[in-house]
Amino acid sequence: MPEFLNLKHLDAGYGRSQVLFGVNMTVPPRGGVAVLGRNGAGKSTLMKAIVGELPAWRGGVQFNGQDIDRRRTEERVRAGIGYVPQEHSVFGRLSVRDNLAVGSLLHRDRSAVDRVMMMFPKLGQRLDQPAGTLSGGERKMLAIARAMLGNPKLLLLDEPTEGVWIGVIEEITERLIELAREIAIIIVEQHLDLAMRVAEQAYVVDRGRVALSGPSQQLRDDPRLLTYLAP
Repeated sequence: MPEFLNLKHLDAGYGRSQVLFGVNMTVPPRGGVAVLGRNGAGKSTLMKAIVGELPAWRGGVQFNGQDIDRRRTEERVRAGIGYVPQEHSVFGRLSVRDNLAVGSLLHRDRSAVDRVMMMFPKLGQRLDQPAGTLSGGERKMLAIARAMLGNPKLLLLDEPTEGVWIGVIEEITERLIELAREIAIIIVEQHLDLAMRVAEQAYVVDRGRVALSGPSQQLRDDPRLLTYLAP
């Protein structure tokens, strides 16, 4: 399958502090790619660099055949990159309905709204409820649904099950497996079993560098994996 997202020797960081060092990564047009690693390894920084919240210091980001290094975040979103950050992923004071309306600004497609309601039926029962009063799992569902209303070709998910009850984790996992059959997904996730179910390929990041990469099942059997994931 051809490359859809291609990171070449990507360096990035905050202020004078470099976090990513020469990251190379390829993502196909469909399917899941997991990014694994300890807390502080650079996983969230990598997601921010892809979506444009952080500029690349060196190296490049190619998406759908185009260099997007100099494009702002909103331009990358319009090009087809959806992003669900680890924190502050919904507008807490707005209702569920209004959060979804924000996601529909670029693509006003009623069928897309119907689809996300089918994906996450709980949201349909809470349309007039302030998003800040939802459970952790419902907020994650809302964040994913809102991102999907932008009609992304690539969906970035940073810890989509953090703080979510185990029963809801399974529901989110099933929806992500379905989505990965249609679009490209990059998932940062602490739950190894979930990540490996969603993703066919995986990258292990350690201190801002790719330490391991390959098919998910192959990496799962690699004795080095737990070394890089241990606290």
